[in-house]
Amino acid sequence: MKFMELGFRPDTFYTVEAVRSVSSDLLNDLIIQVKSTKYHLHKFPMLSKCLRLKNLVSSQSQEPETSQDQKVIQLVDFPGETEAFELCAKFCYGITITLSAHNVVAVRCAAEYLGMTEEVEPGETENLVQRLEHFLTSCVFKSWRDSLVALQTTKALPSWSEDLGITSRCIEAIANSVNASPGDDFANVMETGLSRNRSRRRRDESLCNGKAENSRWWGEDLADLDLDLYQRTMVAIKSSNRNVSPRLIGNALRIYASKWLPSIEECSPVLESVISLLPTQRSAVPCSFLLQLLKTVNVMNVSPTSKMELAVKAGNQLDKATVSELLIPLSDKSGMLYDVDVVTMMVKQFLSQISPERRPTMTQHRRSRSEENMEEIQEIRGSLSSSSFPPLLVKVAKLVDSYLQEVARDVNLTVSNFVELAESIPELSRISHDDLYKAIDIYLQVHQEIDKIERKRLCRILDCKKLSVEASKNAAQNQLLPLRVIVQILFVEQARAAIVTNTNNITNNETAVLRRSFTTRREEDADLERVEIKPNGGFQSTPSRFMALCSIPRQPKKMFCKLLSISRSLSQRI
Repeated sequence: MKFMELGFRPDTFYTVEAVRSVSSDLLNDLIIQVKSTKYHLHKFPMLSKCLRLKNLVSSQSQEPETSQDQKVIQLVDFPGETEAFELCAKFCYGITITLSAHNVVAVRCAAEYLGMTEEVEPGETENLVQRLEHFLTSCVFKSWRDSLVALQTTKALPSWSEDLGITSRCIEAIANSVNASPGDDFANVMETGLSRNRSRRRRDESLCNGKAENSRWWGEDLADLDLDLYQRTMVAIKSSNRNVSPRLIGNALRIYASKWLPSIEECSPVLESVISLLPTQRSAVPCSFLLQLLKTVNVMNVSPTSKMELAVKAGNQLDKATVSELLIPLSDKSGMLYDVDVVTMMVKQFLSQISPERRPTMTQHRRSRSEENMEEIQEIRGSLSSSSFPPLLVKVAKLVDSYLQEVARDVNLTVSNFVELAESIPELSRISHDDLYKAIDIYLQVHQEIDKIERKRLCRILDCKKLSVEASKNAAQNQLLPLRVIVQILFVEQARAAIVTNTNNITNNETAVLRRSFTTRREEDADLERVEIKPNGGFQSTPSRFMALCSIPRQPKKMFCKLLSISRSLSQRI
């Protein structure tokens, strides 16, 4: 840290009964009060340096003499209080004073208050204001550490520091000092878990010249600033330093958020500020940090705009998220455990980044059954050979399906929320529907009370052609699935077996009849009644799929039985 000494005389100030005086052969003829402390001083040294005192004494001498108390000069709202005033007074007496970044701001404000400028005593010798300005410019603002310390001290005198331009000059000096080299990987240092003290020791060893060039530790130093000063400093760094990578900015914000967010009760301003300072570049801030901020946003009183901005930034790199990070708690009137809507928003934001030539065709997830069944075998054949999927989309699709398996356990999760998120993934991005089937199965187990319309809507997002043999085997025996889905699964498995073995066991006539059966069947088939024999020879109706089989026309019924036998043989083969 830089120091400046002014004056050469020894200190002769002393205290008697809360009164500060100066040892001298001359009688004290000037009484000045700062706060509760009185100073018995001399007019000549003080008035020769302080224009304000000179004017006050002059006006006081023109007033009629009354009591002794009226001769006391009251310095109201003196900046820096008694410490700063005494340093200014000692300068007037020529007593040695030591200035540093810790006290220079207070003394500079006090000198301005007292009017210690060249106007008082023009000549070759500089007054205190000029000397302090020289020290600030040539020493304090040339040093990273001194600039930061001086900026911290402006908190005690915000108005004076702003008016004198000290705050802005400190911020400018800090921003100019942050000049990281291209090879300076601040993120790697933070990820290795270096302690704050160790980082500061290494920084001090490398900053013997007082500058913060190539420093990996400036983010930790800035974290000590109050929110307003921190925000202004970060804005200055972002705008004036092209050499500072967005990744360094992002990691500095991580340090600040980790320090302040858990430790204060009202952290909404900190959260809003951090979000507004986040770099726009995709990988500048880890997705895990963005999602952690989102979790904090949902429990704080943060503006919807800030939440939207955060969701957009997180959505831009959704491929780097994990399921646990996406489990963002929700505390609203819906009663849902997790914020599924914001995840849906992030998925849509991620898809919006993909160039048109790489983006899969966003076809409707639910075409008419007649259109689907007319191309069943052709689509199955194509699904076995298709491999042109953007890797990131496939990764996000698997992430979303795994996420759906977790949130499906929420009893308050609606079918609409589930389906909207599932359908936000492009159809071609899901190479396999096994994970999606697991999510649907979990949802149906937890929400067995949903009606058949919602059950139909939920199961229509499942593409049976993209189920593995093992998943198809499980689904074919799943009593929670509608009959129509099970029939389609059996048909798909039979067609897949025919393709693999190059043996087409389905005649053209049988296939046409089966297609017509699929297009004419309705969802209520899943809830048709079981036929059981009564003791009197009649029938008793209970929910079952047996009646559904009986209600199928004769020729399709034969085909259904054939599909069942094929499915059993496939199961035995597996």
